Amino acid sequence: MYNNCVYINFESDDSISGIFDYDFDVNRIIMELEQKYKTKISKGKTLIFFDEIQRCSRAITSLKYFCENLRDLHIICAGSLLGVALKREEISFPVGKVNRMQLYPMNFKEFVIACGREDLINVFKNWNYDREIPILYLSPMEKLLKEYYIVGGMPEVVKTWVQTNDIEEVEEIQKEILNDYADDFSKYAPLNEIMKIRWIWDSIPVQLAKENNKFIFSHVKKGKRSAELEEALNWLKDAGLIYQTELVEKPELPISGFADKTYFKVYMSDIGLLRVKSNISANTILDETGMYIKYKGALAENYVLNELVSLGKTPYFWRSGNSAEVDFLIEDNSRIIPIEVKSADNTQAKSYRQFCKKYNSEIGFKLSRKNIAKNIYEKTLTINLPLYLGWNIDYYMN
Repeated sequence: MYNNCVYINFESDDSISGIFDYDFDVNRIIMELEQKYKTKISKGKTLIFFDEIQRCSRAITSLKYFCENLRDLHIICAGSLLGVALKREEISFPVGKVNRMQLYPMNFKEFVIACGREDLINVFKNWNYDREIPILYLSPMEKLLKEYYIVGGMPEVVKTWVQTNDIEEVEEIQKEILNDYADDFSKYAPLNEIMKIRWIWDSIPVQLAKENNKFIFSHVKKGKRSAELEEALNWLKDAGLIYQTELVEKPELPISGFADKTYFKVYMSDIGLLRVKSNISANTILDETGMYIKYKGALAENYVLNELVSLGKTPYFWRSGNSAEVDFLIEDNSRIIPIEVKSADNTQAKSYRQFCKKYNSEIGFKLSRKNIAKNIYEKTLTINLPLYLGWNIDYYMN
């Protein structure tokens, strides 16, 4: 436990940067921070929080000297678009001196816990795939999954949902976040990339909804080629707003060595924002009508991708010509694991069977709305996993 916390926001008070301009004498910096915030800063007793640290490059550099000279002083840093700042503004990052942690939108498990149903998570932690899930547990999990499709995992949105259960208030916050992103494009992106970033950002829902949802640059803006738009796409990726999965035609270890970086799919980092950006009303998800019918495959695929990323996986996808495709491949303990996603009860998957027959995977998964079950495809142990159990895929892999 700490006796006190000193919160420093470099964006709301940019004058603070002046403390770091002179030199990297950490004792001087601490003394001036104590004077500024009128509080005592003590090793092991004070937590310092540098927020929006990307706005002060010298504060980032100072972390090296804090680590070397005041190691027992605990500092947490956070920054909007910090990935962009570190890659594009040539900020010197103190490698080996800072523990880095990537934060993602809340995954489905975290959403369920936030909604007060941690009991359901505890029930499913060690659920045997030989035991069918009864309505007692299945019904609330399916309801919560629909709500997650609507709300997503942005913390402020989840907080609003938990406190109000009001979809209109939720959508108001989601639209504010999307507007803030648009403002960030103008604020942080290179001037010549701003419009391209917006074109790509706006094209993602449409590209995902296509049957062949490969990302196609010419669909972003007529007449535009990949060379003109790659930098803008990378900016969105560095910002953590999108994820990219690459094609693997020859699945061998390590997968990264066989990935085609020119052939890929693009997903949004939050399913709730994808829903709003796609103009899918909450009621169509609850009732399974209208626009939801068109987008349900894209939503399910994006949802599973987000779950895998939140678990630290790097997903790829497999395609064999135009005849077969498996939605995701992941690498685990020197195994290549195929994962097929279906948005409905029908889990017929010829492509998945073809992959198993050709590559003899030890284990694979089909995520759908069907109940949990075990099957053997060719020689591959295949676990039919309900979509709402994607967060627990590691348990079944091991």
